[in-house]
Amino acid sequence: MKCEETHAPNSNWVYVMLPSKKTVRMPSVTQRLRDPDINPCLSESDASTRCLDENNYDRERCSTYFLRYKNCRRFWNSIVMQRRKNGVKPFMPTAAERDEILRAVGNMPY
Repeated sequence: MKCEETHAPNSNWVYVMLPSKKTVRMPSVTQRLRDPDINPCLSESDASTRCLDENNYDRERCSTYFLRYKNCRRFWNSIVMQRRKNGVKPFMPTAAERDEILRAVGNMPY
């Protein structure tokens, strides 16, 4: 890393470490939403985004995908609320636990 000197107003000199190459990182919120352990509706989200891209962002053509995503969020939110009520942690089941829940319910109920 390269070190550059910068001067902050009303303070002493500050040394800032700058990366030698530009690196692009996803914001932490985006990283969390892309994590399958945190977001149970990742495939539905990706499908709706893909539909929008393919249909020139015509929302009417993608309403089925939006509805599926909305139902997915509702289903997993009800699971989270039930686990919270029962004191089960973590509130959001991991990906492996979600697979078991879906098998017990009979595949995807949404």
